[in-house]
Amino acid sequence: MTVEERCRLAAENAGFVARTTEAEKNEMLSLAAAALVADTEALLRENARDLAACTRGAQFEDRLRLTPERIAGIAEGLRALRALPCPVGEVIEAHTAPSGIRIERVRVPFGVVGVIYEARPNVTADAVALCLKSGNAVVLRGSKDAYYSNAAMIGSIKRAWKKAGYNTEFVQLLEDCSHEGAIAFMQQKKYLDLLIPRGGAALIKSAVEHATVPVIETGTGNCHVYVEKTADLETAKKILVNAKTQRTSVCNACESLVVDRDFAIRYLTQLLTPLKERGVEIVGDETAQTLSPLLLSAATEEDYYTEYLALKISVKIVENEDEAIAFINEHSTRHSEAIVTQDEAAGEKFLREIDSACVYVNASTRFTDGFEFGFGAEMGISTQKLHARGPMGLRELTSYKFVIRGKGEVRG
Repeated sequence: MTVEERCRLAAENAGFVARTTEAEKNEMLSLAAAALVADTEALLRENARDLAACTRGAQFEDRLRLTPERIAGIAEGLRALRALPCPVGEVIEAHTAPSGIRIERVRVPFGVVGVIYEARPNVTADAVALCLKSGNAVVLRGSKDAYYSNAAMIGSIKRAWKKAGYNTEFVQLLEDCSHEGAIAFMQQKKYLDLLIPRGGAALIKSAVEHATVPVIETGTGNCHVYVEKTADLETAKKILVNAKTQRTSVCNACESLVVDRDFAIRYLTQLLTPLKERGVEIVGDETAQTLSPLLLSAATEEDYYTEYLALKISVKIVENEDEAIAFINEHSTRHSEAIVTQDEAAGEKFLREIDSACVYVNASTRFTDGFEFGFGAEMGISTQKLHARGPMGLRELTSYKFVIRGKGEVRG
């Protein structure tokens, strides 16, 4: 089928998922989770085909790879969504107007959500599950690097649903993984109500530039950890190591370290040593190079804007918190930033003045995640300000409409 035909088919079947009861949605989630676990061997075989063709490096392969443990985790994520309330029909606010009419603002599905994404097969299951529970049809366009994995996952889920008598056509996977197909997908305004790109900066930039469908920007994470002058060294090391090295290929990993000069003069080498021991390449400004022998080379201005997604970090030395906040707001992608401090006022100032979706005091940026926030699976991390910001769970996949009830009132 063509891109347009797939999108039209999803739109024609959107009414089914919009009308599906919460009990039915929860049963469908259970069926999907069980099917993925039961089909683990088949999923791994198809994933191996994708991995064998991959030439984009170890970090990309890590995002692409499925394992029995990862498949089990994906299935558990689907089951976890059962416990979360379906947002559709929720009354956001209500009041009675002077005319006597009763006005309610009520959550409704968007309709058809398009998701374009790179490499991660887990996004396939997450997107299907989130759109199901929020009452939306979904059209998926994964990258060619993960096509066999994505197709196997959708096939497994749809077979389970079809066997149980459910409509499966509200979920569509595009076969066309070409650049031209991607552009065509981004312009299916007739059938798509929302487009969510999930991937690197190039994909998000392309979606923003080419889409005629409304876009929610997600993903790119040039995240910072700022070590303020009063920080406890051991706490700072623990947070920094976790944020940088716990998993480097994800958008909530730390890419840049900002350190107060007073702290750096005393502790910079001790702070950086655990990173060096874990193979992290460290670049920094002239002051950082002077203060620690662990920096291999000078950081360029481009480094400070870069999402490495690798064992590399840039270091910036600042005079005070104001300079740190200005530097982070200038260079960040508005994703996740953290301060390590023992000064409560400094922490509160950081929370107020950093302009990012998720701002932390004394905790790792790696917590920016739908599961960690209690939202279940997520569609991505929105780095924009309109409609949704931060982890996008069920409520962020709904719009609203006004429902008005009267008793014969007319406007004078």
